[in-house]
Amino acid sequence: MMSEEAKFTIEVICPCCQARLIVDPERGAVLRHELPPKEAIVTDLRAAVEELKGEAGRREARFKESMEAEKEKGKLLERKFTELLKKAKDEPIARPIRDIDLD
Repeated sequence: MMSEEAKFTIEVICPCCQARLIVDPERGAVLRHELPPKEAIVTDLRAAVEELKGEAGRREARFKESMEAEKEKGKLLERKFTELLKKAKDEPIARPIRDIDLD
């Protein structure tokens, strides 16, 4: 025999987190929310430690790459600056035309 609550509720499984929701369609409200059972993520502790060591190496490599890129960025900006400075020295100095000068 079904309980009165079970007759008028809908059970829904969330597609994102796999949680179980009991919904009252008449009221449009969630009556209960049951989290899914947690899965054991780490089965082998040694494998997890090795993975963390590898991650530290990858992180260090990415840091070195970004440091090299920043060094090159500084050199590139310095080169652009010197080229624009040479160009500015070669051009004659002209007074800019203002709106008031056009009258």
